[in-house]
Amino acid sequence: MTITLEAIEAEQSRISKLIAEFKKQPRATEFRIPAATIPLAPGERYAGIVLGEDGEPSHHLILLPGDVDDVSWQDAKAWATEQGGELPTRREQSLLFANLKSEFEERAYWSAEQHETESGWAWFQYFDDGGQRYYPQGNEFRARAVRRFIPSVI
Repeated sequence: MTITLEAIEAEQSRISKLIAEFKKQPRATEFRIPAATIPLAPGERYAGIVLGEDGEPSHHLILLPGDVDDVSWQDAKAWATEQGGELPTRREQSLLFANLKSEFEERAYWSAEQHETESGWAWFQYFDDGGQRYYPQGNEFRARAVRRFIPSVI
C-alpha cells in the first residue's frame, strides 16, 4: 500500500470531524444531593426527590397518610388542604407510582393540575398501569395528599 498526501489529508479531515462531534457532546458532570434530615410525622412516607425542569433537585416529596374516595377535583383539592398538604403534580404522581405504588389502590387519583387547554378538565393518574389522563373536574376519583420538603440546601 502506498501512502499519499491526499490519503493523509482525507484521514486528517475525517478525524477532525470526529473530534468536533465529540466536543459537541455534553460533558460529564457531577450530580450532588446534599444530605438532609427529613422529619416525618406518624403515617407519612418518604417518596423521593423531585427534579425540576432543569434536571436539578427541586424538593423532597412526602406522602401524607389517608385518602379520600369518590370526590370531584375541587373537593379533592379542599380535602388535601385540610390534611395539611396538596394534591401531587403529575410529575410527583409518577414518582409516587414508581416508589410507593403499594400505598395506592389500583384506581384513578386526582393530580393538582388542570388541563392546559380543556377548561374544566384536570389530570389524574391510574395506579394500576401508571397511565395519566384527563377528565372533567366534576367526575369523582380518589385523592391522596402530599407535602414538599425543601431543605435549606438542596
